[in-house]
Formats: sequence, C-alpha cells, structure tokens
Amino acid sequence: MIMSTDYFLKEAIIEAKKGLAEGGIPIGSVLVHNGEIIGRGHNRRIQKGSTVLHGEMDALENAGRQSANVYKQCEIYTTLSPCSMCSGAILLYGIPKVIIGENKTFLGEEDLLKSRGVDIKVLDNEDCIALMETFIKKNPKLWNEDIGE
Repeated sequence: MIMSTDYFLKEAIIEAKKGLAEGGIPIGSVLVHNGEIIGRGHNRRIQKGSTVLHGEMDALENAGRQSANVYKQCEIYTTLSPCSMCSGAILLYGIPKVIIGENKTFLGEEDLLKSRGVDIKVLDNEDCIALMETFIKKNPKLWNEDIGE
C-alpha cells in the first residue's frame, strides 16, 4: 500500500513533537523510498549538544548508509523549510523531491534546491506553523542559535 503525502507529513510532525518533548526544537523529518519510511529524525541539537543534528540530518543519519541510487529515488518530508546545511545534504545525495510542512516561520534554501532541479512542494500546514510559532515565541534565544543568528 502506498502512503499519502498527508501520512508522511504526519510522521514528520510526530518526530517534531518528540523533539519538543525532549526539550529540543520542534522540527521533524522522514526519508521515504518507494513509499516506505527508511529514516526518521528530529532536531536534536540541544539534546545531543550537536552542531549538525537538524531534523533532516537526523533522518538521513537514521536511514543508515544507502547507495546513491536509493537516495536518487527518495523524497524527504520536513516540517520546516530546509536550512543551508540540510539543503546541501539533499543536493549531495541527489534527493529529487522535498515536501515542506511550512516556510512561513523560516524560509530556507528553497531557491537553491529549485535551481538544482529539486522538486519542492510547500504544504503550508497549520500544525507545522503553530509548532514553530509557539516555540519561537517561547524560546527566541534557542531558535536564533539554531539558525545561526
């Protein structure tokens, strides 16, 4: 059975909520290959004291080592527009499609991804927007640290 965009975004939102429950930033991601989630993750910079564990990076890490051919057949779902680092990883591995929960609270490198042929779909999901708006309002210092300001 092939799952829908709504299903995969809901799974990314579950990851974002896990991150928030752990005291982290509520951004989640899932990596999908042939209709199956092969990696899931959430922003764990705070929890792990990491400089790189954004949601997309965590999902890629948790997918384990894959062949280049697998990545080129994947879609990555993320609750928030990918930053420069995560966009770089998407380009490095040749992931052809990115489905974004929202880009109102943060606009990442969507133009860069599009310029390199990546198919971008922004869903303007209200749950994703609410998660980030609430977090940013309550934790501006942590948010600014996460986005490098």
